Amino acid sequence: QVRPVESGGDWVQAGGSLRVSCVVSESIFSVNHMAWYRQNQEKQREFVAIITRAGGSAAAESVKGRFTVSKDNAKNTLYLHMNRLKPEDTGIYYCNAASLPTMTPVYADWGQGTQVTVSS
Repeated sequence: QVRPVESGGDWVQAGGSLRVSCVVSESIFSVNHMAWYRQNQEKQREFVAIITRAGGSAAAESVKGRFTVSKDNAKNTLYLHMNRLKPEDTGIYYCNAASLPTMTPVYADWGQGTQVTVSS
């Protein structure tokens, strides 16, 4: 298994926007639902948003209406579009394949993640 490669994280002021990306191996991307997770300073990892193989999507209540997940099948790339960012969105963002309906990550090996920092 090749680890995902996340990128695009940055420092941004509250209320701002950011897009992070995740490149995944074709063998994983083509057969799985894909999700974003984030890890806060307390090292707790939580589900953020998911996009299914068919293109349907869902998001955690904490980000619903602000974050949108999308993908480019030709590039094996997953995106997370983040708007109206809040300080509590600060964390390291990761992608992984996900199981429905629990949103449980499929693979134990994670990428390096990408750091998003939102200042108040």
